[in-house]
Amino acid sequence: MQQVLKTYFGYTDFRPLQEEIISHLLLNKDALVLMPTGGGKSVCYQVPAIICKGTAIVVSPLISLMKDQVESLRNNGIAAAALNSNNDETENLRIRRACMEGKLKLLYISPEKLVAEANYFLRDIHVSFFAIDEAHCISQWGHDFRPEYTQLGILRSLFPQTPIIALTATADKLTREDIVKQLHLREPRIFLSSFDRPNLSLTVKRGYQSKEKNKAILEFIAQHRGESGIIYCMSRKNTENVAQMLQKNGIRTAIYHAGLETEKRNRAQDDFINDRVQVVCATVAFGMGIDKSNVRWVIHYNLPKSIESFYQEIGRAGRDGLPSDTLLFYSMADLIMLTKFATESGQSEINLEKLQRMQQYAEADICRRRILLNYFGEQRMHDCGNCDVCKNPPERFDGTIIVQKALSAIARTNQQVGTPMLVDILRGNLNAELKEKGYHQLKTYGAGRDIPARDWQDYLLQMLQMGYFEVAYNESNHLKITPAGSDVLFGREKAHLVVIRREEISATRGRRKRTSAPVMRELSLGMESGESTDLFEALRSLRKRLADEEVLPAYLVLSDKVLHLLAVQRPTTLDAFGNVSGISDYKKKKYGKEFVKLIRNFV
Repeated sequence: MQQVLKTYFGYTDFRPLQEEIISHLLLNKDALVLMPTGGGKSVCYQVPAIICKGTAIVVSPLISLMKDQVESLRNNGIAAAALNSNNDETENLRIRRACMEGKLKLLYISPEKLVAEANYFLRDIHVSFFAIDEAHCISQWGHDFRPEYTQLGILRSLFPQTPIIALTATADKLTREDIVKQLHLREPRIFLSSFDRPNLSLTVKRGYQSKEKNKAILEFIAQHRGESGIIYCMSRKNTENVAQMLQKNGIRTAIYHAGLETEKRNRAQDDFINDRVQVVCATVAFGMGIDKSNVRWVIHYNLPKSIESFYQEIGRAGRDGLPSDTLLFYSMADLIMLTKFATESGQSEINLEKLQRMQQYAEADICRRRILLNYFGEQRMHDCGNCDVCKNPPERFDGTIIVQKALSAIARTNQQVGTPMLVDILRGNLNAELKEKGYHQLKTYGAGRDIPARDWQDYLLQMLQMGYFEVAYNESNHLKITPAGSDVLFGREKAHLVVIRREEISATRGRRKRTSAPVMRELSLGMESGESTDLFEALRSLRKRLADEEVLPAYLVLSDKVLHLLAVQRPTTLDAFGNVSGISDYKKKKYGKEFVKLIRNFV
């Protein structure tokens, strides 16, 4: 494993969980892997694919995603191909033959193509294992449900002895359970990596109108001169309007949405990946196939429909681990429009609930990263210091008793109540349902009548966001106490709540005196002290020339992170160049001489 990692990927150490996952898969066991975007999911199946006999079949939903992965693998000297409708029949025939002869280590394939080929071609080759990428697409609870994924359950019956690894960056508890059930995973081990992306700053601006948004966007981009970024918009019209505004201001911008012809969409994506444009204005149709490691910022022009969508979209920034900024605009108009969409969808109840959690994130007065992590079941007891709330903290007080009253009431109902009933119990309100269930006889009935109902709603929202309880969507939205909540309930931990200031909750709430500049810019993009900016720029120019010669995106030659390391370490021999983290043996042989020559001249 270590040797393969160094030879083909240029790293001496695995990231957290990677080694365990690979070992588990090599024992022919099923697994479900949850890792954030940029967390190193692909290594979890690419390393064992190289080690195992036969070909690993990787199921992927988008042709652009397959193309990117295959190019990246080939550029590291790994035999890989994609079987899809973009190939002509001769190419597909050549790929099938290579698989049959055992020459391909990884074969990427769409779910539809896989189902069509499962009974024929796949039976004729040695399949080492199946890797289901973007596995959340299989679940109706997921934010990106794709019906074609639901047919993948046949793999277990057709290939009963072949292990299956399912991978995703975004899946809440229900989605995880659904993935395991639908793929018929056998006693799978669930690997849950931290969802934390500390290199991403989180900023929200509320109540901005179009002109204010445009001004803020131009200021934001001015602070990211020459750095790639994505602006997500709710509608096609918005993408075009924002793009025109940027182009008028001399910013190279592409447009991407489902209403454009395929050729125009492909060109926009290609221009962005190859740094011919700085910005792409897009609807959510854009991005799943983007593996560009040096996207430095993401702006949401409108509120996303769910935390899963938001998390996946901001995850496209800073995949190389370097500091990157995210900015979300949020207005009442967004909320009204998204509520309409959710209500008219086939799953209105769950979509409205997910939208509500997104709204709560946007309106929060507590650490935004804690809210994101708690949503995915990862409780954090400390603030991040890299979101707008942490940078300008609101006033807090010891709210332990308030939290204990609420949690006690939840516990005494056997965790069988939702928020409205809980507020009625705490306030001592009497209604038919409450009386019928006997909740008026609880010890906590009326224990919080000194607090107005509206304030209880606010405190409960804070408690939810801090991870003291969670909402069971599949159980009529009942509230369930978490381990972090139990610590407060039984006096092991204190709880600090935000002081409610009603005068701030108004139509102009977005204009609070909060710093709106992108945070974390004080952290230079240099990896360490001692980096030469001139050398970095020279290395970047060389990388661009080599990439253009091979018709490859620049980041596939060497990532920004590797260029920063080269600018600090300044290796002047091929061996020293090969020892830089992220440079594989293949890339050392292929690009080493040129980079070492440039560094020697510089030194």
